[in-house]
Amino acid sequence: MEIVLRVSPENVDRARSVLLNDDVVSRANVLFRDARILERDGYYVRIIGTEEQCSKALELTRGMAEEVKGEEREAVLSKLREEGDAAMKGFRMIFG
Repeated sequence: MEIVLRVSPENVDRARSVLLNDDVVSRANVLFRDARILERDGYYVRIIGTEEQCSKALELTRGMAEEVKGEEREAVLSKLREEGDAAMKGFRMIFG
């Protein structure tokens, strides 16, 4: 399962702490990215994990983050994939 959250700048440190210090959520793949990648304020958080991990992340961040859906979600995921692909190409150039 994969979810995307948007966190305001004033809540990012609190959200990071809550998510990464939780026994369940911290075992998921949790990635924070500045929302400027899509010319927005705040931060995006992509969480890849089990249904339990994603549900717990939503519960823990209630009131400090909102789940991103629809076209914005797809745009965030696309941008993150592009970044990952570019990083892999760089690694191949170094170690290839």
